[in-house]
Amino acid sequence: MNEQVKQMPAWKKTLAKVIGVVAIIVVVAGILCAVKPTKETMIAQASDEMQEMIKEDETSTRKRVTTTYNSLIVINYCSFTSSGQVTLNEKYVGFAGKVYKADEGAAKVAGQMVNYTYRMLGCGENILHGAKLTIVLTVLSTIFGVVLGTLLALGKMSKNLILSKFCQAYIFFFRGTPLLIQLFVIYFTVPGICGFAWRDLFSAADNEAVYKGAFLAALIAFALNSGAYCAEIVRAAIQSIDKGQMEASKALGMNYRQSMTKVIIPQSIRRMIPPVCNEFIMILKDASLVFAISLMDITTISKNIMTSEGSYLVFIPALVIYLIITGVFTFIFNKIEKKFSVYE
Repeated sequence: MNEQVKQMPAWKKTLAKVIGVVAIIVVVAGILCAVKPTKETMIAQASDEMQEMIKEDETSTRKRVTTTYNSLIVINYCSFTSSGQVTLNEKYVGFAGKVYKADEGAAKVAGQMVNYTYRMLGCGENILHGAKLTIVLTVLSTIFGVVLGTLLALGKMSKNLILSKFCQAYIFFFRGTPLLIQLFVIYFTVPGICGFAWRDLFSAADNEAVYKGAFLAALIAFALNSGAYCAEIVRAAIQSIDKGQMEASKALGMNYRQSMTKVIIPQSIRRMIPPVCNEFIMILKDASLVFAISLMDITTISKNIMTSEGSYLVFIPALVIYLIITGVFTFIFNKIEKKFSVYE
């Protein structure tokens, strides 16, 4: 048995370790999640005075108590804030089957971290909120950027002088100007010149029309910008293929289009993977620029929380969330690069 383990390929050993660690984490998380206090239990922790006001609110049109409940996998957070002549503020954290007061000390910090993280992840919100917006914007921008970049790269290498110069000018423009300014031009200037608003592209009855319009503008800006960078990536990958490959394909009777689609581009794809992965990570971090048009991504939400609650601790979970997202995608891309590496 030991000899069989020793003879296992290195990647299988690594995979087995990763699966083992993940399995342990899942089991522990499952146990903690199962014993986590329920929402009813958390609400029942409120003081007698707060409970009375909550009961009065059930039969009154004017609410005096604002209840916040956030459940984040293995831990949950509940706060009560009353308004009126008597102002009360109570906070509780539930973990491992117990409820702790979160008005001070470590429990207070833990409660704030849960609350901030819950809001930045966009839990309970639609797809255009928090971390979900950041990931969706990055993925779509990269996909459109690669497609556009491929067309621009082929156009730049084209023997058609007009097409080649146009593609060169496009790449120069979007690589030579700041992404933030490009975002402003697309979101503010283009609608101002053309006489429309991005929100008008969606139903007037849609409460999310403003955010959807802003997301569409951001997606266009990021895709156009990414296309310029991906064009250079694609061009460099295609030109790195030995010229003998084109000559050999022509000798087999293929025309230029057939040679590119069946011989050159398939080989160059493997060379594109590492720089395209780096471009994805760059877009992921640049996505924080959408705060300038009030899109509710991680950065915008954390800034709003800091402004409303005056707590600078909010930027800690923001950093952690960005780091986790980047780490996950970096791990995936490293595996893809190793699998399709041209040096293997």
